[in-house]
Amino acid sequence: MAYQQVELKQVHKPMTKLKIFKRAIAICIGAVLMAVGLEIFLVPNSVIDGGITGISIMLSHITTLPLGIFIFVLNLPFFFIGKKQIGKTFAISTLFGIIILSIFTALFHPVPAFTENIFLATIFGGIVVGAGVGIVIRYGGALDGTEILAILFNKKLPFSVGEIIMIINVFILGIAGFVFSWDRSMYSIIAYVIATKTIDTVVKGFDESKSIWIITDKHKEVGEAILARLGRGVTYLNGQGAYTEDEKKVIFCIINRLEEAKLNAILEEIDDRAFLAVGDIAEVRGGNFKKKNIH
Repeated sequence: MAYQQVELKQVHKPMTKLKIFKRAIAICIGAVLMAVGLEIFLVPNSVIDGGITGISIMLSHITTLPLGIFIFVLNLPFFFIGKKQIGKTFAISTLFGIIILSIFTALFHPVPAFTENIFLATIFGGIVVGAGVGIVIRYGGALDGTEILAILFNKKLPFSVGEIIMIINVFILGIAGFVFSWDRSMYSIIAYVIATKTIDTVVKGFDESKSIWIITDKHKEVGEAILARLGRGVTYLNGQGAYTEDEKKVIFCIINRLEEAKLNAILEEIDDRAFLAVGDIAEVRGGNFKKKNIH
């Protein structure tokens, strides 16, 4: 047991003060953005978000108590759950984000709505909320306890975390029809979808990368063409066919989505029978994957 504790100390290195500062600033920015999206776009137009935030908006509307109180109180239990299930750092980051969100929703509450056009409020509110949540998630926190709740349910129910989150939010957004009106409930669904897509974009990054695996007898020509015409470095891997036992060279490289069509054109020119596999990558860091000059 003593040996295992020593190993854990070696693996889990403490964060530097600079990293802690950067994380705190990013989470603060994300929480403020979400507060703007809620109090200046969505809430004044009776449009809600999903999750615990959506429940908080409805309770605030019914009781006339400040939104920030419900956001903090309802999310607080998930701080302790998250600490056990996902880790201390995540839990502290989440608690910090929720405190900032609660404070700024109270500060922004007196500010008049940026627009009374329900359609514009839904679109831009969803974008701003999604951007804020995405920044916080990217830096290791959360602004809503729904994800933690879904992780707990996932251990006992035959559904994925994503499916559980969707079920919870459909139920919450449906209740909005009784609290506000059915047209506001439908606008809330639109805002939620927009926010979800924005979160994915922020978390994954705007420059979506793709991993490329190519098996061809003309690996040298294809590799040189990718380097010269796309400016991307390539790696040659040794492969062997399971059935034929033929030795093959496998080309591996990273490109962005705008370069995929040009890569297909290269393969059509050099070897139109080449095997090509394309996969989405959420993030690329380190190594020599930076784009080189095209000759």
